Amino acid sequence: MIRVGILGATGYTALELIKILLRHPDVEITTLTSRQEGNPHVAAIHPQLTGRLDLHLEESPPETVAARCDCVFSCLPHAASASLIMKMLESDVRVIDFSADYRLRDAETYEQWYGSKHPDPNRLGKVVYGLPELFRDQIPGAQLVANPGCYTSTSILALAPFLKKGIIETDDIIVDAKGGVSGAGRSPKLTTLYPECNESITAYSVGRHRHTPEIDQILKLATDCDVQVLFTPHLVPMDRGILCTIYARPIGQRGEDDWLDIARDFYEQSPFVRVIGHLPATKDVAGSNYFDMTVRVSRGRAIILACTDNLIKGASGVAVQNFNLMHGFDETTALL
Repeated sequence: MIRVGILGATGYTALELIKILLRHPDVEITTLTSRQEGNPHVAAIHPQLTGRLDLHLEESPPETVAARCDCVFSCLPHAASASLIMKMLESDVRVIDFSADYRLRDAETYEQWYGSKHPDPNRLGKVVYGLPELFRDQIPGAQLVANPGCYTSTSILALAPFLKKGIIETDDIIVDAKGGVSGAGRSPKLTTLYPECNESITAYSVGRHRHTPEIDQILKLATDCDVQVLFTPHLVPMDRGILCTIYARPIGQRGEDDWLDIARDFYEQSPFVRVIGHLPATKDVAGSNYFDMTVRVSRGRAIILACTDNLIKGASGVAVQNFNLMHGFDETTALL
């Protein structure tokens, strides 16, 4: 059995992660951490886990967590995550980080987009990006994996086959993204209160969303193409899900079936990617680790449509994919 710990176990992604790991035949959850006072039982924080996991949340130093665990999932916020992870990596424990702390390649870009100095800058550029569909061969040997963001996963997976094939222009890509309220996390915020977001849709972080450099960087790493993506997210009054409508200018003439065949060939060995003929919908992937995509061609544009569950394929599900690859299990274990 692999002993597992979860840092920052109070949020939505931590809940989904626990539910998946409870189905995993080779996992024992040994440690849950939080800064909440009183060491509450996990069922008091996540009532869905009543009778399923008998652990209390605790505030323990990273050395203590590392000593109890073979693998740690960090669901902590940016900067706070790296501060603890860098200490745990002094041991043999393996870590999957949900924050953005190790996704970007250099400290200057991180500081520009996240507004703080990086706690562990020397490790940047050396950490495997945890998107198995693109970096599967690098993940098994990694001690630390940077779990991707939800918008980034959806955008990158949608674009990678066509950039790799060289059939879309690299400097004219528009990502119009819609995401559910759970993507903003569980901590109360004015914009995600029910009276503020219900029966309304709004764009946010226009032209300055933190996922923009991550999308550009990983697409360059995966396809060797210098891209400039114009990324605009929108908050939609639904619990979960992401739908990206991506506009790209094609190179050459191809029918829609040709585009779909290219994507199917690219993802032939990826069990969670579904290249479909019909239009994808967030309900079709809700609660699952699937990524659905299709393509339409109209008025000189390729229109790529893709959707994921932001809490599963966009966070906890892909984290377990990474965990499985790191520990020699079938990639789909506990996810189908």
